[in-house]
Amino acid sequence: MSTTSSHAIGRRKTSVARVYIKEGTGNVSVNKRDLSNYFCTAQLQYKVNQPFAITETLGKYDVKVNVEGGGITGQAEAIRLGISRALVSINPEYRPLLKPDGLMTRDPRMVERKKFGQKKARKRFQFSKR
Repeated sequence: MSTTSSHAIGRRKTSVARVYIKEGTGNVSVNKRDLSNYFCTAQLQYKVNQPFAITETLGKYDVKVNVEGGGITGQAEAIRLGISRALVSINPEYRPLLKPDGLMTRDPRMVERKKFGQKKARKRFQFSKR
C-alpha cells in the first residue's frame, strides 16, 4: 500500500498554518496538541474538519499542523484552507466539491491600519467646538 501525503499552507488575517496530511486514522494534531485540546469549542473543531466532511474523507487522513499568529478563529480558518489545499493536491476531483462552499478561497480581509491624527483606523479623537 502506497501512502499518499501532501502539505500546504493556509493563511487568514495574520495566522499562518502549515498543514501536513498523510493516510491514517483521522488523528489531527495542532502544535503537537490534540484538536479537541487546542480548539475547545465545537464550532472551531467543525471548521477544521469541514473539508473532510464535504469530501467524505473523515477518518482517512492524519493531519499535523503548525500554526502561528492571530487569534483562534483566524487560526482555525487558516487550517481549514490548508487542509482543503492539501486534499486537492492529493486528489484534484475534490476541488469542485470544496469550491462552492468557499473553502478554496483565501480570505483577503486584513485589519485596516491606524491613521495619524486619529484614535484608531476610522475613529477620530473627540471634537471640541470650544
